[in-house]
Amino acid sequence: MATEPKIAALEAELAATRAQLAETVEELSTRLDPRYQAGQAAEKGRRLVRDAIGTDPGADPSAKTRARVVLGAGVAALGIVVSAIARRR
Repeated sequence: MATEPKIAALEAELAATRAQLAETVEELSTRLDPRYQAGQAAEKGRRLVRDAIGTDPGADPSAKTRARVVLGAGVAALGIVVSAIARRR
């Protein structure tokens, strides 16, 4: 009857593995959800603006500098696109 404890242990291990797999699949489906991705992108944009403006007193100074560089590059790219559209008209 030594096989019964082994079978019970294997069944318990199998149940734990199934639960872990289900959790992993749920996490992956959440991360790949377009609404979740859009929400994350919007939050990153809001954080970038807060860092650039300096409304967060606890923000890292390097984050403030990086945010200003990123926003400046975005504004410059937008200016280039607008001027290219204006020239074509």
